[in-house]
Amino acid sequence: MIKNWLHIFVYNIKNNKLFTALNVLGLSIGIAGLIFAILYWNDEHSYNDWNPEKNKVFQSISKVAPETFWASNVAGYIPYFKSSFPELESYCYLDNWYYEEIIQYKNKKEIVKITDAQSTFFEFFPFTFIKGTPKTAIKDESSIAISDETASRLFGSENPMGKQVRYSGRQLIVRGVYKIPGNSSMAPMAVTNLIEPKLKENLQQWGNFNHGLLLKFKNPNDTDKVISRMEKILFENRVVRWAKDEGLTVDEWLKKNGQESTRIILEPLATARLHSITEGYAESRGNYQFLLIMVGLSILILTLSIFNYVNLATASAIKRAKEVGVRKIIGATRTNIIWQFIFETTLIALFSILLSLVIVELSLPYYNDFLSKKLLIHGEQFYLQLILIFFITVALAGIFPAIYVSNFETLKVLKGNFGRSKSGVWLRNGMLVLQFSIATFFIIGSYIVYEQVKYLSSKDLGFKGDQIVSVRYRNNYDWKEKDYTQKLYNRYQTIKSEFSKIKGVQEVSTGSFTFGSGSGSSSSFNYKDITIQGQNMGIDFGMLEMMKIPLKEGRYLSEKFASDTINTMLINETAMRMMKEKNPVGKEIDWNGNKLKIVGVVKDFSLYSPQAEIPPMVFFHFKTIDWILGNVNKIYFRTDSSNMEQTLAEVEKFWVKKVDTEYPFSYDFVDKAYARTYENYVKQKNLFSLLNVIVILIALFGLFSLASFSIQRRMKEIAIRKTLGAETKVLLKELSKQYVIFCIVGFLIALFPVYYLLDKWLENFAFRIDISLIPFIIGFIILLILTLIVVLSRAYQATRVNVLKYLKYE
Repeated sequence: MIKNWLHIFVYNIKNNKLFTALNVLGLSIGIAGLIFAILYWNDEHSYNDWNPEKNKVFQSISKVAPETFWASNVAGYIPYFKSSFPELESYCYLDNWYYEEIIQYKNKKEIVKITDAQSTFFEFFPFTFIKGTPKTAIKDESSIAISDETASRLFGSENPMGKQVRYSGRQLIVRGVYKIPGNSSMAPMAVTNLIEPKLKENLQQWGNFNHGLLLKFKNPNDTDKVISRMEKILFENRVVRWAKDEGLTVDEWLKKNGQESTRIILEPLATARLHSITEGYAESRGNYQFLLIMVGLSILILTLSIFNYVNLATASAIKRAKEVGVRKIIGATRTNIIWQFIFETTLIALFSILLSLVIVELSLPYYNDFLSKKLLIHGEQFYLQLILIFFITVALAGIFPAIYVSNFETLKVLKGNFGRSKSGVWLRNGMLVLQFSIATFFIIGSYIVYEQVKYLSSKDLGFKGDQIVSVRYRNNYDWKEKDYTQKLYNRYQTIKSEFSKIKGVQEVSTGSFTFGSGSGSSSSFNYKDITIQGQNMGIDFGMLEMMKIPLKEGRYLSEKFASDTINTMLINETAMRMMKEKNPVGKEIDWNGNKLKIVGVVKDFSLYSPQAEIPPMVFFHFKTIDWILGNVNKIYFRTDSSNMEQTLAEVEKFWVKKVDTEYPFSYDFVDKAYARTYENYVKQKNLFSLLNVIVILIALFGLFSLASFSIQRRMKEIAIRKTLGAETKVLLKELSKQYVIFCIVGFLIALFPVYYLLDKWLENFAFRIDISLIPFIIGFIILLILTLIVVLSRAYQATRVNVLKYLKYE
């Protein structure tokens, strides 16, 4: 029986080569798209899966304002954790980011990603230790633990245990080598325990949120108790103490400062990758919305492919009606025929999956580059999901056509009456309408996404970053050194002076912020009874002018005014609005106990990215708030475009000889670096565009095949009409009319979903376009034109046939 089915299957493929190829290609593309989405889904959901502590570990996040969340905390909890939190098994303060610094062993130097943490770090991230133990790996300030990759790069085949390495001016002893078992929210290449002195210095600084904090619970259900106690400790040591210092009651202080007490949120490590409310770990957050978009669009494409298959299978069933009739006459049951057609669908689905795996394997490098991932086709979970896709495809694509064909009535088909059931026609037409709807969704959606990304890239940022080069700058001094701030300032001034001598360098300055990633410091300041949480923008003279950031009123900071390094500042328009002061120039504010006078208002500019809201900012010179120079990690200069290559070569030569002989010279153009802040959305635009092309191709495959079958069944009608004198244009209109109607209905069905979902997507942006009628008009025109091209081309061929071929037996 199976052999017989195979012969029939091969025979039908030979007689329908084009339509079989279109079917297989459509299904393969649909399945390949879903495989890509599954690989991405599995990778994102695998973060911390290996970690046995993931459900007991929570990150403390401070809510310092209604919409402001910091993954940083005060150090003052430490004595309380030791005595008043029986619910906790352990705690760990850490720098939840990486320092990319040099570790040196003998003459070998490597740049690695380093995290500074307390000795309990490996209780929260229990990496596999190859050498040493997690308890002793970073037991004190002289210890360092390194990953197996770092050990291989630094020591080769030599045993690293007990060896001394040089890091940040210190000699550290390697006391552990670990291997990271899988994707992890923290995946440092080395871990040190240099955080303890910083914690001790900040124990009584209840306004300094400087450190990441992880808590490990005995029972994860006790989080509410711990949150309540932490908030109470904060309230007593911040609000109550500060109110007392000012001679106010707590209510008076809160009213005066216009703020609530800081709230604590504890987020589980298990869900941090995709559901965290802020960037809390060095490996950053995943984009859950983008993940859902990928999966959703992939499912839509596979659905489209399956609809195509079902439509073509039922449309071509007329050709196999006599076969079914003959098989029934010689004893085949309805069940037997159903299984035969399911068997054929199974073979096509199996071949489609194999072809889709080939497509995925060939395209995976480009996909990885697109997502900045290292995805591989492997894993038990993936193969189980692939088997599930196979069975779902067979079930959805095979069962209905099989039942449809098996219901042909034997006597009618053998007599030549191949009339189809109305329900089958309606279902097939309904699927075609849905295909038009899906195609409409992608065409309109692609246009809206394109327009939004175009708007971001062309939006006035409030500064000019072209021809401005930023050079990565490292602070070589320890903050505990004598005259630390003076050394910082002298070094910077020397670099600035030498830079200015290089031919082609027109202006040099710096600021304690980076365009695209923001400021490294935020503090509240008071004006009258208003408290504002502002971004601290330490700058050198000429920085704002070099970036062409315009003034709204007042003046820039200038060397001509001695007070500009003592007690003056600028604010941006957002801060001015929050101060509710129409004429702020000349007014005085209280910034952390410093009385500073406003001398200018800077026009708002995009500090973070064009999709983020512009925060309130305060600008002051480094000498005014001297410690903020330590936050500088970039030096900026404007170059002459006519001699840029030579200028950059001279800058690099000076840098590696006089500034940083160890660390590789690294520079970037400000405008290009800033463009990368919305790179994810550019990728979403590219993804939507690519999928749009795929969806349109699949839809056209289906429309081409279905129109071909439909017109083929009407060839005798066409021949009779032509014999009776019907003109070609009348025939074309008659043959294409139903498809135009399907196109219009499909378009109308897609209107609400595409508007609603794309409007939700646009809510991600502080600056966004409004959805107009233009995308819908263009979408409809494109869809209608493509439909008419396909249908009319097939219809026109039908009108050119020899009528005698279809009338000679009448």
